[in-house]
Amino acid sequence: MPSDHAPTRPLPTSGGAGTRPLPATQPMPPTPGPAAAPPPAAVPPAGPAAAPSAGNPYPPVPQAAAGGPSAPAPRRAPHAHAVPGPDGPSTGSRVVAAVVALLAVAGAWLVWRFFVDTFAGQMLERAAFDGAVTGQGELWAVAEPVLDTVSVAFVVGGLGAAMGIALLRRRWGLAVQVAFLVVGANVTTQLVKHFLLGREELIGGWHWENSLPSGHTTVAGSVAAALLLVVPRGARALVAVLGGAYTAATGVSTLVGQWHRPSDVVAAVLVVLAWAALVCVFTPRSSLDPGAGPTPGSTVTAVLLLLGAAAAGVGALLALRATPATWGTTAAQEVTAYAGGVAGVLAVTAAAFAVLLLVRQSTARPDPRPVRG
Repeated sequence: MPSDHAPTRPLPTSGGAGTRPLPATQPMPPTPGPAAAPPPAAVPPAGPAAAPSAGNPYPPVPQAAAGGPSAPAPRRAPHAHAVPGPDGPSTGSRVVAAVVALLAVAGAWLVWRFFVDTFAGQMLERAAFDGAVTGQGELWAVAEPVLDTVSVAFVVGGLGAAMGIALLRRRWGLAVQVAFLVVGANVTTQLVKHFLLGREELIGGWHWENSLPSGHTTVAGSVAAALLLVVPRGARALVAVLGGAYTAATGVSTLVGQWHRPSDVVAAVLVVLAWAALVCVFTPRSSLDPGAGPTPGSTVTAVLLLLGAAAAGVGALLALRATPATWGTTAAQEVTAYAGGVAGVLAVTAAAFAVLLLVRQSTARPDPRPVRG
């Protein structure tokens, strides 16, 4: 056990055989500089039996014996390495798709709640409906052929084409996804229109059965969304633009022919978005894009669609504010309401296909998370 005092050893003195203590502090030799290495002879012999030298009264510090066991190497910490991720896209992309589906459902309900279930909403749509008479002859020549393409045969053919593309690409799960999308969206529209929601007569003298959502718009939008889901990754931006344009053209054509009101078309687009986002939540491994990386083209396209949607949305809001919710509207105000309804359809359709493009690209990318092992 160490002591606070230096040890003593008998030393001869000039006066006789007495003893004197050693100094409390042993002088230490100067430490050599970094460039000077100690000579080999100065290293004391290794081993526990080494004896103190004549010039150094202290025994040397024991060193490890030559050839003895060395100190154990430090244990390396486990490291992360990439292994195949779980079956399907990342959890974050699934959550985003689920949120989009819920927001679309909530949006469709809010559209019905204001434009169908309130006095002001019914008045505004009455003005837009009456404004469609202006220029109807010339516009109907363009709108009628668009609506004539929408039929049961169109649904079957569009769904068959989408499933065929998926099967040719050996995306078996994707074929099931688009079947759920098209069938689910169209069945939902018919159930909501005829059984779940109603239309109470609130303004008097203008009675219609509930026509929200639009069946023609749902058919066109669901087929366009199905094609967007099944085509290869690099073609989805183009399909989003073309599919959105066709869906919007179908919806506006129903306004031109006075088949539907603007809220009917907007609700139909939101029903399609809800179902498309929902099937993306359950994207299986067979529906992924192997080796998928960033897609700047899709991002740019989505941003442009959203900017167009914002511009059209501002126009729709301005037209809405400029239209009084009364029976005493002028012809100019009714045309303004009609134009605002068209702008609203364009805005919601562009935004819906932009969001769907981003959701599909995100959920089609395999989960790249590293797993510890």
